[in-house]
Amino acid sequence: MRTVISLFIKPLERFIKTESSSGIVLMICAVIAMYMANSSISNDYFSFLETKFFNLSILHWVNDALMALFFFVVGLEIKREMVAGELSTLNKATLPILSALGGMIVPALFYWFFNKDGSGANGWAIPMATDIAFALGVLSLFGSRVPLNLKIFLLALAIVDDIGAVLVIAFFYTEEIRSAGLLIAGASILAVLISQFFKLKSYLIYLIIGAIAWYGVLISGVHATIAGVILGLITPYSFPVNKLGETFSPVDNLIHYLHPVVGYFIMPVFALSNAGVNLGELNISQIINNNISLGIIVGLVLGKPIGIFGFSYLAVKFGVSSLPEKVNWTGLLAVSCLAGIGFTMSIFISNLSLANSDITYAKIGIILASVISGVLGVIALFFKLKSFSKDEMLL
Repeated sequence: MRTVISLFIKPLERFIKTESSSGIVLMICAVIAMYMANSSISNDYFSFLETKFFNLSILHWVNDALMALFFFVVGLEIKREMVAGELSTLNKATLPILSALGGMIVPALFYWFFNKDGSGANGWAIPMATDIAFALGVLSLFGSRVPLNLKIFLLALAIVDDIGAVLVIAFFYTEEIRSAGLLIAGASILAVLISQFFKLKSYLIYLIIGAIAWYGVLISGVHATIAGVILGLITPYSFPVNKLGETFSPVDNLIHYLHPVVGYFIMPVFALSNAGVNLGELNISQIINNNISLGIIVGLVLGKPIGIFGFSYLAVKFGVSSLPEKVNWTGLLAVSCLAGIGFTMSIFISNLSLANSDITYAKIGIILASVISGVLGVIALFFKLKSFSKDEMLL
């Protein structure tokens, strides 16, 4: 029994540890980006990001190409959770799904309240997402005092958040559809499915077909990162390798190799490219009085915990679901606060939904809200989280 449990726990431990440590790298890169954007090399920093390479700026290559690989891993994580993880059964999935819905709906409503008539109205989805790397990075500061089930709940919650963000990007932030691009993407995805049917195992072939699918989605008008999610979702979870019943999981294998690449390279590069905001003449009063930054701050700092904790409480109270083992309401409140760390996905959505100076206010709001949410989560964990002995921990 112990061996069977370890087969599930060990990969999960590695995944959480990678997310936690990559979150710290992400914080450092965000600070570096802010320094470069407000230092003597500010002009060089922004000029470099606008440098054209094969008809696209470096910033576009980061946001449209590198982030496609990020979303591919997101698709793989969603697939794994739906097949063998916390979203694999209705009983397991109910609480994180309902909690995540609350954590998306309430922040969006808060943001909409401040921006329903302004230029930032299209950014209602910005405070919907949780940055799991940052959030787990903060949780890791408490080591074994935090029960594994609480980390798993946060991970499942963030996965559902990612599903919501992907659907929002696909359906609400696509301005024009070009059929030629969709045909190329559709044919490429069909080619992947046919290759899978004939049990083709060459990652190189799938990489080439995936690149064609990415290009098709790019020129179709749909955001190119959607190709990554689709390819991740259609990756087989497992297939038999011999007559003894042994199986191989492409999903687990790809996550094992790609997750460190995403965590330690792609996300830090994204932070270096997108977190740099030139504050210029801006002061704190301008930021607080701006409806976009205010809507984001209120949405992430208040809307996230209210939505997640509120929907969770109602789900448990009405018997729809129950709290995970060794997770109490105080711990869930702390996680609800940490879910207000939006960073990566929030910045990504702000780039899609807003323009010009509005993006600056959005990024400032995201950074401030993420810092405040992280501090509130730390305070809740430090003073309120119950102590668990090491014998009670699975991690």
